[in-house]
Amino acid sequence: MTNTAITQFRLQSPAPEYDHPREERRLQGNPQRTTWNHFSNASGEVHAGVWACERGSWRIAFADHKDEYFYVLQGRCRVIDEHGVAAEAGPGDAMVIPAGFKGVFEVVEPVRKHYVIVERSA
Repeated sequence: MTNTAITQFRLQSPAPEYDHPREERRLQGNPQRTTWNHFSNASGEVHAGVWACERGSWRIAFADHKDEYFYVLQGRCRVIDEHGVAAEAGPGDAMVIPAGFKGVFEVVEPVRKHYVIVERSA
């Protein structure tokens, strides 16, 4: 059965999930990342929630079928592509990391953001 109820983040308290960048991807620090996933659709292709992270940086490589939209609530982050082109985001800024993206994710100031991840079937 499909859940058709509206998801209101402020009315939910999902359990936090903690992790760190994998050692082989870490560039600076070993930042703790915290995810509160508020929504996943029935097929598991769409996820939305809140993500927070301490200062640090690591290499990222998105799969060819995965896109992420995010909106920064607090702090600052920088996404740097494999050619060295950087995009910085702070409170009120939004950005999309497209499928197939390779580069670096850097947390300049502890960050908290809303995210939506779309993972299409390969």
